[in-house]
Amino acid sequence: MTIQFNTDKNINGNEEFTAPYVAQIENEFSRYSHQITRIEVHLSDQDGNKKGLNSMHCMIEARLEGRQPIAVTNQADTHDQAVDGAIQKLATSLDTIIGKLSNHYA
Repeated sequence: MTIQFNTDKNINGNEEFTAPYVAQIENEFSRYSHQITRIEVHLSDQDGNKKGLNSMHCMIEARLEGRQPIAVTNQADTHDQAVDGAIQKLATSLDTIIGKLSNHYA
């Protein structure tokens, strides 16, 4: 499973910033690592340097082997909240999709 982390020009997306998020994603989706080929994270700050409500936007796309990609988005007040919310939404989607596949082949 490859994880690619992208940020917009308003966020310094260096490795020090992204490493905790990448580790969180690896931990959360390790049980699906044989089915997920790639995860792409896109984190952006909609308000730039200004402080605003729900200004952080996180989109996570998971590419499953032999299936269409799954994408979820989340908006929140902070980077952490935006990424956490998107991870939880993706986990719920993957549990549903992979659960249905498992039941179909059982």
